[in-house]
Amino acid sequence: MLRLKSASTKTVSRVACRLACGFVVGLNLLAGVALAETRSADVIALPQARAMAQAAESKAVANGTAIVVYVVDAGGRTILTERMADAQIASLDLAERKAISAVFYKRPSAAFETALAGGKMAVLALPHAMPAAGGIPIFHDGRLIGAIGVSGGNNAQDEQAAQAGLAAMKE
Repeated sequence: MLRLKSASTKTVSRVACRLACGFVVGLNLLAGVALAETRSADVIALPQARAMAQAAESKAVANGTAIVVYVVDAGGRTILTERMADAQIASLDLAERKAISAVFYKRPSAAFETALAGGKMAVLALPHAMPAAGGIPIFHDGRLIGAIGVSGGNNAQDEQAAQAGLAAMKE
């Protein structure tokens, strides 16, 4: 059997729904503000990523190389990608893989290169592990907030450029 609501019941229901929705939205906004205030230091802002890329690129120029710089957040999502004019196209993928490796394992990608050189072939089976130097995780107050990946030179040059980028982040 179908019940018909009176006009006043419908109005009261709508008002109650709007008040409840407004309350929930208000709570979410307050929570978002609180979250933004507490996490602002725990993320890599685009200007910081740009400063990192500039420092890494300066080091690459000093080393006589052309590189790609890839900066990711703690979830491995891209914040910034920059490719110097003469950097090889393959370096786009390699720099990304180095950054993701550093984020996923919370250690420099060079650690996998060292392990592989020491005969630990299992490194090749690890998902997202890149056994080449140039990927460095970024921590703030002991908490992982992202990583930088650099590719274009040899592994030692990529590591130096990534270190220069990391130093710019800490300034």
